[in-house]
Amino acid sequence: MITLTQRLDHAHPVTASVTLPIDIRVKSRAKVELNDGREAGLMLPRGLLLRGGDLLSTDDGNEIIEVIAAPESVSVVRCADPYLLARACYHLGNRHVPLQIMPGELRYHHDHVLDDMLRQFDLDVTFAHLPFEPEAGAYTSDAHSHSHAHSH
Repeated sequence: MITLTQRLDHAHPVTASVTLPIDIRVKSRAKVELNDGREAGLMLPRGLLLRGGDLLSTDDGNEIIEVIAAPESVSVVRCADPYLLARACYHLGNRHVPLQIMPGELRYHHDHVLDDMLRQFDLDVTFAHLPFEPEAGAYTSDAHSHSHAHSH
């Protein structure tokens, strides 16, 4: 079994890939199956959030594995009105719902109760199978964010 111990911060030639849902990409220890069928173990630093496109490596660097964010059942809210989108974020965040926030769009794990709540705000909510890349949160190590072009 291949043991993946580190996330690389620059490009390397990829030897394989692994497609993972968010519930595995938030774990530092997990047994996974690479897309070529080989088994691998994640032995990563705690608090690391894996994103689609991240590269993982073995200690010796002989294997470079690209992480692919798996399509998941998500609810998608699209809205051109920033106020309505902010209102949706407030109500979902108040319920501790992990959110992927993009300009004019939100995604969260599909939940018909939450969908109905947002429809009461006259928001258009649809269902899709898409990669889910939620905000890292205040206590997760996300050394490179895919969602912000500025520093805090």
